[in-house]
Amino acid sequence: MTSTLNIPVAILAGGLATRLRPITEKIPKSLVPVAGRPFLAHQLELLHARGIRHAVLCIGYLGEMIQREFGNEASGVKLDYSFDGPKLLGTGGALKRALPLLGDEFFVLYGDSYLPVEYRPIAEFFRRSGKPGLMTVYHNEGKYDTSNVVFRDGEIAVYDKKKRPPEMHHIDYGLSLFKASAFASYSAGHPFDLAEVMGKLVREKQLAGYEVHERFYEMGSPSGLAELTSLLARVKP
Repeated sequence: MTSTLNIPVAILAGGLATRLRPITEKIPKSLVPVAGRPFLAHQLELLHARGIRHAVLCIGYLGEMIQREFGNEASGVKLDYSFDGPKLLGTGGALKRALPLLGDEFFVLYGDSYLPVEYRPIAEFFRRSGKPGLMTVYHNEGKYDTSNVVFRDGEIAVYDKKKRPPEMHHIDYGLSLFKASAFASYSAGHPFDLAEVMGKLVREKQLAGYEVHERFYEMGSPSGLAELTSLLARVKP
């Protein structure tokens, strides 16, 4: 049995989910049914199995529906909610706003990701690194999505979602770890992207890299949703 990990997880679940329309015209992505249950139910069940006991949902679009559905606890995971407010803050701005609920260090997970990976070794590696941020990477070779990382000699040498040189063989796996200090230079209430924070840390050689070997699943696209539905119909975390 996996022991409890005393680190919260921020789940970025505030996006508009335009790729899943018309499904997401009336419900947020976290509530989209996957194998008969809202996707967030599967996500929280998997987190609990990996030792996580506290999640902070960063929500925007139709976020009140998530709060009504899941309340303050689900699958043994305590839930807090951080709302974007009147304007969407982007992934980085949402995390900045949620810092009072997250504390000094926290995992970050995308609201459409299903990641069958062990969290404890990643947390231990992060603490040993002494760096303010960590990105998990997967040797993707463009198979499951477009590769966006040059991972060389255990280091993240390049991270770029726009320019894609041929030496990019890895992809941002979708799970990261941060100290709150990584967001200190960003203004509260202003929209910015988490990729901006990561890019800055890469340039400063302050983003640790951890290679995982379990492939990722996502339900943010129709094809990803169909594949994940097939997986979860037959697999328990």
